[in-house]
Amino acid sequence: MRKQKEKVRYSEIIPRTQQWPIVQLAKDRKAFIGEVTNESFDSLKTITRGRSLREELEMTVYREKLRMKANPWRVDPKDEKPFWKSIQDRLVDSATLPPAEAKEIEEGLLREIIHRYADEIAGNFKKNSYRFARAFITFGFARLLNATRVKGFTSLFSRQLDLDDKIHIVGEPEHIRALAKKGTVVMVPTHFSNLDSILIGWVIQFLGLPAFIYGAGLNLFNLKIFAYFMNSLGAYKVDRRKKNPVYLETLKTYSSMALRRGCHSLFFPGGTRSRSGQIEKALKLGLLSTTIEAQRIMYQQEDAENKAKKIFIVPVVINYNFTLEAPALINEHLKRTGQERYYKEADEFTTSYKIASFLFKFFTKGSNISVTIGKGMDILGNYVDMEGHSLDSTGAIIHPKDYFISQGEITVDHQREQEYVRILAKRIVEEYHKYNRVFASHLVAYTAFKMMERKNPKLDLYNLLRIPDEDAMIDYEEFKTAWKKLRKRILKLEKKGKVGVAEHMKEKANLAIEHGVANLGMYHAQRPLVKKGDKVIIQDMNTLYYYHNRMEGYGLEKHI
Repeated sequence: MRKQKEKVRYSEIIPRTQQWPIVQLAKDRKAFIGEVTNESFDSLKTITRGRSLREELEMTVYREKLRMKANPWRVDPKDEKPFWKSIQDRLVDSATLPPAEAKEIEEGLLREIIHRYADEIAGNFKKNSYRFARAFITFGFARLLNATRVKGFTSLFSRQLDLDDKIHIVGEPEHIRALAKKGTVVMVPTHFSNLDSILIGWVIQFLGLPAFIYGAGLNLFNLKIFAYFMNSLGAYKVDRRKKNPVYLETLKTYSSMALRRGCHSLFFPGGTRSRSGQIEKALKLGLLSTTIEAQRIMYQQEDAENKAKKIFIVPVVINYNFTLEAPALINEHLKRTGQERYYKEADEFTTSYKIASFLFKFFTKGSNISVTIGKGMDILGNYVDMEGHSLDSTGAIIHPKDYFISQGEITVDHQREQEYVRILAKRIVEEYHKYNRVFASHLVAYTAFKMMERKNPKLDLYNLLRIPDEDAMIDYEEFKTAWKKLRKRILKLEKKGKVGVAEHMKEKANLAIEHGVANLGMYHAQRPLVKKGDKVIIQDMNTLYYYHNRMEGYGLEKHI
């Protein structure tokens, strides 16, 4: 009998909640909103994008009125319309005043708008609610898990299985714990499912880390129960409908100032869930740039007695055998990219019942989850050691502060910092591919889809997705031969440290393939593929394409 691996139990690195940076930020919420307002105002009042301050305000009002009409949400404040009408009226009235008076009113309106945005964005973290929410989520997830493995009503109260039997945390967990003691950690996970935020929240507390702040879509606050848990777990609100420069600057300033206050932060640099199923390649640079800005300002403000703490970037890769939202996501992706009329399903998270149903169905399917914690990096993408020292490619210690120095002084150079954020984004994408953990379900989907491509070389993607049912099948022995060839290539990449591989991938081919097919799309109304006799039958080409995309970027197409 194989000896069971002893479980790791992580202690809290800061046992006293009162000392958590997020708790201090919550205590100073009102003052912090004022600081965000002031700094954002200083950045925005000298707008130089080809528009005057008055024109910028007029454009902001116009966009907000358009948003309220075209896309209202239940969570929107009840005074939205009167607020923006008041701004517009005062702006119109000021047009006839002398320039100095008009400017004073314009700046006052700008400050008022920024303060409203900052107050909307700011989280409402409460330490007592955090502990309750944390305990509730852990209890709820674990009970759902036990209900699937231990039969009978008493299974809901069984302690036979822990949540970490299902959620496997691999990679560098001790590294992130060490770095959280040395400086400020920014966790940047991949994003495939609405489950990700709750899952990462559980991972953070399981690793004994203080609560992180994280940006959550304002639309998710439509539901009071969801809003309660997200506020409790450290969320601040991000309204993706608002694209005007005033809002975006306020959001960036909020993130930057929170980092400077030492709040560990989490954001999904892909911006939203991957619609295609691929690991993110093009990251959103807005919030990512705040890590560069915050680090530079901290270096500017340090003195002999107060040395600047470092900001550490930690990539995290989440792996599921299946994604509940996959059919809706891939249909949306195909509609965007193919200019075809694809059916788009309604949002999955519109009612409390749907959220509860989502979680229950996920945890009652018995499929494991893998969360890989990457090695920490500095804000230029250099690896750091356990003490937080930045290392170059030879392992020599380097100093990120030097990247901001020009002619002996730390200087502000926005063009330089934009280049730095592009370098960091590229490094994060590289780490995503390195720390991706291949499941048999991923490789089964990739093999089947690529074999269909090879058998139909004259069809483009969109015609291939509509291939007749009678042609959507593969001989199992041919499939197994191709799958084994690709697995061999994957295992070689693993030895080179270019990808991770789940343990079940190393079982005998028939068992590993059976595992992959059984777990692939197990929740979907129609599975992407099934094995019947000596055939592998594809039942849903769109969803198969989604799961296939997870393995793009490793050059496997050359080996099939």
